[in-house]
Amino acid sequence: MSTPVLTAVAWPYTNGPRHIGHVSGIGVPSDVFSRYHRMAGNKVLMVSGSDEHGTPIQVQAEKEGLTPRELVDKYHRVIAEDMGSLGVSYDLYTRTTTGNHYQVVRQIFLALYRNGYIVPKSTTGAVSPSTGRTLPDRYIEGTCPICDHDGARGDQCDNCGNQLDAAELRNPVSRINGEVPRFVETEHLFLDLPAFTESLGKWLSTRTDWRSNVLNFTRNLVEDMRPRPITRDLDWGVPVPLEGWDEQSMKRLYVWFDAVIGYFSASVEWARRSGDPEAWRAWWNDPEALRVYFMGKDNITFHAQIWPALLMGHNGAGDRGGNAGPYGELNLPTEIASSEFLTMTGSKFSTSRGTVIYVRDFVREFGPDALRYFISAAGPETQDVDFTWDEFVRRINFELANEWGNLVNRAVSLAAKNVGAVPEPRVPEAADEELKTMARDAFDVVGGHLRRSRFRAATQEAMRVVSAANKYLSEQEPWKRKDDPERRDTILHTALQLVSDANTLLTPFLPHSAQQVHELLGGTGTWAAQPQLQEVADLDVADRSYPILTGDYASEQASWQSRPIGVGTPLSKPTPLFGKLDPELAETGPEWAPIQS
Repeated sequence: MSTPVLTAVAWPYTNGPRHIGHVSGIGVPSDVFSRYHRMAGNKVLMVSGSDEHGTPIQVQAEKEGLTPRELVDKYHRVIAEDMGSLGVSYDLYTRTTTGNHYQVVRQIFLALYRNGYIVPKSTTGAVSPSTGRTLPDRYIEGTCPICDHDGARGDQCDNCGNQLDAAELRNPVSRINGEVPRFVETEHLFLDLPAFTESLGKWLSTRTDWRSNVLNFTRNLVEDMRPRPITRDLDWGVPVPLEGWDEQSMKRLYVWFDAVIGYFSASVEWARRSGDPEAWRAWWNDPEALRVYFMGKDNITFHAQIWPALLMGHNGAGDRGGNAGPYGELNLPTEIASSEFLTMTGSKFSTSRGTVIYVRDFVREFGPDALRYFISAAGPETQDVDFTWDEFVRRINFELANEWGNLVNRAVSLAAKNVGAVPEPRVPEAADEELKTMARDAFDVVGGHLRRSRFRAATQEAMRVVSAANKYLSEQEPWKRKDDPERRDTILHTALQLVSDANTLLTPFLPHSAQQVHELLGGTGTWAAQPQLQEVADLDVADRSYPILTGDYASEQASWQSRPIGVGTPLSKPTPLFGKLDPELAETGPEWAPIQS
């Protein structure tokens, strides 16, 4: 029976191209997960988009001599191209500056407000003395008043995990220019998080099967919840949809508030574009739907605490109760698949420090599947991982080129040379059946790992099949059996069946090369569909258009099962699937890459 699966992917901030650290936590893992579920016959909706509001956008726009709108238009397209080049199969990759998003955010806000979960409050806000502009809490750093950690942000201390107010920091400074911020009295609207203490705590207590890094972080989330501001003093963002507030040009909804609602607004936009405006309900109102959110560890708070609270408030399910909002009872997350950081020389990737490898450079040099494989097999799934060119070259040369590429090349070449087609298995032996049984059994094992977002374990099991097939070919030596063509053909048939099965197992990780292997085995048509960049008109704002990523994934032939290869299917001499990388790359990487110390 088909299960609705919502893959909700963290929204990248629209201030520059994506680097490989970005896609290691969201792009690749979420796509592997989604491709598997589509192959398994489930009804997948994979959504995300560009996060385009807030002071950092204004700051970056000033640096580049652009308006905020011009900046986000520029980088939304760049990011969509980056994600598309990796084959990230979004059903919809959109943006937060659409008319649709504004409408949905207003409705969620008003439902929360009517249920009493949004309250006005006077507070102290940080302002830049030199510009007069509001400084976001996360753009202020200082010493944590709780654990004495230097480098705590104005919204949260990453060392102790406690929520903070910027005014509480000791020795606060602006991360933008180092100046000491000025704190002024102002009125803002707050999400009353303490009004979710019991309901959120009860829900979190049921999330016992999440990744350990997420469970460890969420354990203390409800113990010291405070009201959290959802408006800021700035002019770039979603207007506040309340009388008296909507006319204030310098009051906007805080970017974190509208951005997390993007998962839902993107689903609504996808439904409207599909021709069935209510189609989103299969993922958001059906309690049997699976809802998995992918992000980096710095976003756990927003997905394990803030977004569930917003959903509860809309549903009237917080501690104060209330009535369900206009969208009915919306589903809370089933799982939060949070990755750790991909680092370089022990530090996070940083454009300003020059420790950055951009996705477009990487894909241009090595192709998309090399990066996808490295992230899946060696990425920061449960702990920080330091990217090194040495490890990348080793993985590509010994695992993709020597193991997988060599198996495909040997099996197809031998069959093409000796038979010209997929041979008939005439003299089967126990070793043949044992190997084929092992490959068939791997579908359950690999699938089980992928359902739990355990990508490292899944790649290891898939590559175990590849290794076994290579060992079988070396031991059976079909090239020495010219005098026994029936046994030779049986061995080659077995090897080709293993290539087919292994290709299916590796398709979620390597969709581009999987299409090549499908064609090398005589297949036609689309095996693994790719996303397409399309220019569309805004559904609600006249004379505005923007690019989206979407795709026709229903047309692909890949399915999660072993399928018998067709005897007699013509075969030709293959071209190498993966070329070996120059070992010298292991020392310093390509010329365009930052030097590793």
